[in-house]
Amino acid sequence: MTPSDRGYPPRTAARPGDAAGGARGGLNLPGLRSHNAAVVLGLLREAAGGLSRPELAARTGLTPQAVSKITARLRAEGLVEEAGRLASTGGKPRTELRLAAGAGYAVGAHLDGEALTAVVADLAGRTVAEHAVPLDLGPPVPEGLAAMERELRAAAVLAPGRVLGVGVGIRGPLDHRTGTLHGVTGYPHWSGCVLREELERRLGLPVAVDKNTNAAALSVLVAEAGPGGGSFAYLHLGTGLGAALVLGGELYRGGAAGAGEFGHQVVQLDGPPCRCGRRGCLEALCLAAAARGDTGRAAYLLGVGAANLVALLDVDRIVLGGRTVLAAPDAFRSGVAAAVAPVPVTSAAPRATAEGAALLALAPFFATAALP
Repeated sequence: MTPSDRGYPPRTAARPGDAAGGARGGLNLPGLRSHNAAVVLGLLREAAGGLSRPELAARTGLTPQAVSKITARLRAEGLVEEAGRLASTGGKPRTELRLAAGAGYAVGAHLDGEALTAVVADLAGRTVAEHAVPLDLGPPVPEGLAAMERELRAAAVLAPGRVLGVGVGIRGPLDHRTGTLHGVTGYPHWSGCVLREELERRLGLPVAVDKNTNAAALSVLVAEAGPGGGSFAYLHLGTGLGAALVLGGELYRGGAAGAGEFGHQVVQLDGPPCRCGRRGCLEALCLAAAARGDTGRAAYLLGVGAANLVALLDVDRIVLGGRTVLAAPDAFRSGVAAAVAPVPVTSAAPRATAEGAALLALAPFFATAALP
């Protein structure tokens, strides 16, 4: 990835050499420093077709003159394009505008401890390329960071246009606000690593970091539930067990960004030790059942935990994901469904975490209810 591929980091001022260039040149986006411009882009992103300037003015509450200035700037920056013209009652045709989805791309990556799965997504959130390789978080942290940099660069090369940012979904607990890892489950040597800062320095791109479960839930919210409504719990069973909560159409992280440590609810007081230090955690029991090939028992235990969540939060549905679930999706869906009926149980897409991580990277460009 060369400096010309970097794009404009929304959190900082434009840097020397980042003036607008060719198809893969750097991008200076002054319009994105405006909240109103982000609102307009968010509405165009969510629109099935296009929106006219009068429609944008009505939905934003901005004056027609302000909308015209914003959309002119966004068109000049290549982020908005004409979708067509419609006849109007006044006799003058209305020009409809739409998001220019190919104007920029984001890389979203899922680091599950053993592999890196990455996607390249356009501004509309559609996946246009994939990259997956083994990547073990076990080596010393500097070696792990170097491996992440190498594979994220390899994914970015697959983008057909300028890359605007990178999102990473990784095991928690962590602080998504600073991108700092806190005692990553199974990999405690990563505790204290400011992953966002490290990757931004190495890649020269803005980076977003969040728990893998939160990234996957965001992907489900945008793709299935839509912004503004719905409550569900996303349960992720892979090399660990975690959850994410979407309440009232918004991702809920908790006051200290620690919500969703679902696997460490104690369900057997005299149970086996868990790597968190407690005994009888749901994660330890589920992983032990899965390791011995007892999928039915693992699904039953996951259902026990899911039923606790349903009783506590009255969510509309349960969404399942993670490597272990994807290996036997029908068995896990039926096992959990038996415990939470009549609440429906569905499965997330295999790339949900990576796709959600790409959405996190794109979030600064849009002001929508679905993107945090």
